Amino acid sequence: MKVSYQWLNEYIDLSGLTAEELAEKMTRGGIEIDGVESRNKGVSGVVVGHVVSKEKHPDADKLNVCKVDVGTGEELQIVCGAANVDAGQLVPVAVIGAVLPGDFKIKRAKLRGVESQGMICSAKELGLNDKLLPKEQQEGILVLPESTRIGAPIADVLGIDDEVLELDLTPNRSDCLSMLGVAYEVGALTGREVKLPDNAVLDAALETKGLVSVSVEAPEQCPHYTARYIKDVKIGASPAWLQNRLMAAGIRPINNVVDVTNFVMLEYGQPLHAFDADRVPGGRIVVRMAREGETLVTLDDQERKLEPHMLVITDGNEPIALAGVMGGAGTEVTAATTNILLESARFDGGTVRKTSRQLGLRSESSIRFEKEVDPSNVIPALDRAASLIAQLADGLATDGIVEAAAKQPEPTIVEVTLDRINGYLGTELSSLEIRSILGRLRFAYEVGGGDAFRVEAPTRRGDITRAVDIIEEVARLHGYDNIPTTPIYGDVIPGSLTKPQAIRRELRKRLADSGLHEVVSYSFTSPARTELFPGLSDGARPVRLAMPMSEDRSVLRTTLIAQLLETAVYNGNRKNNSAALFEIGSVFHTDEETLTRLPREKHRFAALLTGNRTEAGWNGKAETYDFYDAKGIVETIASVLGLSDRLSYAAAQPEHFHPGRTAAIVLETETGPMTIGYVGQLHPANQVEWELADTYAIELELEPVYEYASFDIEYRTLPRYPAMERDIAVVVDEAVSASSLTKAATLTAGELLESIRVFDVYTGERLGAGKKSVALALVYRHADRTLTDEEVTSLHAEVVGQLTQSFGAELRK
Repeated sequence: MKVSYQWLNEYIDLSGLTAEELAEKMTRGGIEIDGVESRNKGVSGVVVGHVVSKEKHPDADKLNVCKVDVGTGEELQIVCGAANVDAGQLVPVAVIGAVLPGDFKIKRAKLRGVESQGMICSAKELGLNDKLLPKEQQEGILVLPESTRIGAPIADVLGIDDEVLELDLTPNRSDCLSMLGVAYEVGALTGREVKLPDNAVLDAALETKGLVSVSVEAPEQCPHYTARYIKDVKIGASPAWLQNRLMAAGIRPINNVVDVTNFVMLEYGQPLHAFDADRVPGGRIVVRMAREGETLVTLDDQERKLEPHMLVITDGNEPIALAGVMGGAGTEVTAATTNILLESARFDGGTVRKTSRQLGLRSESSIRFEKEVDPSNVIPALDRAASLIAQLADGLATDGIVEAAAKQPEPTIVEVTLDRINGYLGTELSSLEIRSILGRLRFAYEVGGGDAFRVEAPTRRGDITRAVDIIEEVARLHGYDNIPTTPIYGDVIPGSLTKPQAIRRELRKRLADSGLHEVVSYSFTSPARTELFPGLSDGARPVRLAMPMSEDRSVLRTTLIAQLLETAVYNGNRKNNSAALFEIGSVFHTDEETLTRLPREKHRFAALLTGNRTEAGWNGKAETYDFYDAKGIVETIASVLGLSDRLSYAAAQPEHFHPGRTAAIVLETETGPMTIGYVGQLHPANQVEWELADTYAIELELEPVYEYASFDIEYRTLPRYPAMERDIAVVVDEAVSASSLTKAATLTAGELLESIRVFDVYTGERLGAGKKSVALALVYRHADRTLTDEEVTSLHAEVVGQLTQSFGAELRK
């Protein structure tokens, strides 16, 4: 909503408040102002001039030499190239010393040898948006009305010494979609009185009901319809003040009748429509739902196919307007119109919204009806428009209003106590202060025992329905800055993160620091994508959306890797073939074909590596990602979250993963080992299908991670005594994992084993079929003394014995 400061000043005294100060006060009061824009883009020294004569330039076919009177008693000679300049016109003239937008200064000049003492200006040269001007003024110089005073400053004539406030309204504050609504808001914030416009109508002796009849066949969609008749109007241009008001609000003037309907819509927030009464047979208006197969040519000359859920205004037979959206071309007000049938009504917001969206016709009128108009403004706005049309179009309004009204809404009564207000806000406001605030809001109220307020919300404030709404109004007008801060009581630490939130934040930081790029993808995917990696989705059924944006985004995702693959393929198609991606997000699982309960939402972590880890350089070849890069990400997560001792790996062959290069990620829990995810290479067939190089992926459940993760840091004193190292190589079956060997050795050696690592794995014919050699480096140390060689030899022998007993291991010689 664009609000002209000068126009607003007509309804409420703004003296002592600049536009910027007003914007600040309104923003602090809850109505956000996006910005304050000056309509004057830097124009000074431009006045109204009268073109006394026009002659052709002696040396230029497209130039004219004009004599112009600017009210100084001396005619100026100005060379002008505009095709529409002519003698007798009143035009804007930039005299010597004037300044135009862009700091363009007018100086004395010669054009093709002829002196020019100024410049006759177009709308664009004055910084006006020419698209908001009447069509006949959009080309060439700006021609002013004949009644304009010669020598008057152009800023006054065009009303550009004004500032426009851009209101960013929330959906509940539709009352501020009108100048009067904004005036009431400013009045509440400043305590000043609102001046209502004069809407008195001088009626003719002829009665309206003899010329117009109204019938409503859809009372739920149109609870109130009113009409007036204005006869013998003269269609023409609106006066300058009316055009300036509309242009300040971003609306292009059309003619005096249509401009009045737009002006009153902006003033009251009540849309109106003017029909050419002579094109409505018998003045009959019937409001009903559209019928199957009906069409209507709207004012934009487009034929619209109507559907039964659309509300239309008809002449008893054919539709002549789309209710609340746009009028029909057949009853448009034109230069030949002499009689006006003026409509003011209340239409159901949901019906208007559905029609507007389906037909792609969003107008200033539909915006207001969608948010519901003030029921009490239907007739005052009609009278105001009839009064202005009679004044500006020399018409005569007939006597009375014709209307059809269903039951009007009852006023909203809200009860709230002083204690509840102060309890919510943490304030100590008195009853007198609450009364003062309600008075500034112009809310009627009664005060009962115990300072209980019974408040009647005005119909313009349809957002006031509950006690908390009244409390919000008190907070706004008391001033949010004046509400004291109070500590939060209880076990909650203000501003703290939950454990899952802290874990996700830390993971994002560490992984980004490790060179991975975070992806935030849609939670929606295609049904085909949910069939990938069934081992990760636990065989869950995809949850289909009721209103999907497309078939590719028609179900909720069951795994994150599919989304990362889409991202990798998208980048690969744009020659970015290497990617290190991760995502932390939700997947959605259900075992139902037809949902009767909410799906299970699970937090997951996923990562994907493809292409080169490092690119080729002058001193080395490119290095590609491998399985151990992916496994290293898992180990980084385990280290960060204190899970290194709980995580292990087991060979696995989930579908769509490489059968020999994939491992299950196993978490040791209180109830035993739990598989929480997988790490491995994608199946070669899938890599070929998606045109990817070797690609490695990880996906794991975060819920068990949340439970067992710990940020506690265990500190140990630096060792004072030397360590003793022993290396062994054992031959075992290929099915035996190195991790099982290290785990068994650790349990056997106990506290004296400081570390163990695998430093070599060997397979070959010398070992025999199905055998492998695993070399282990063990470090022994005691915290309080130096170990003897005999102690280490004995303990080491126990370790070897345990490996032999448990795995049939043989020492390799």
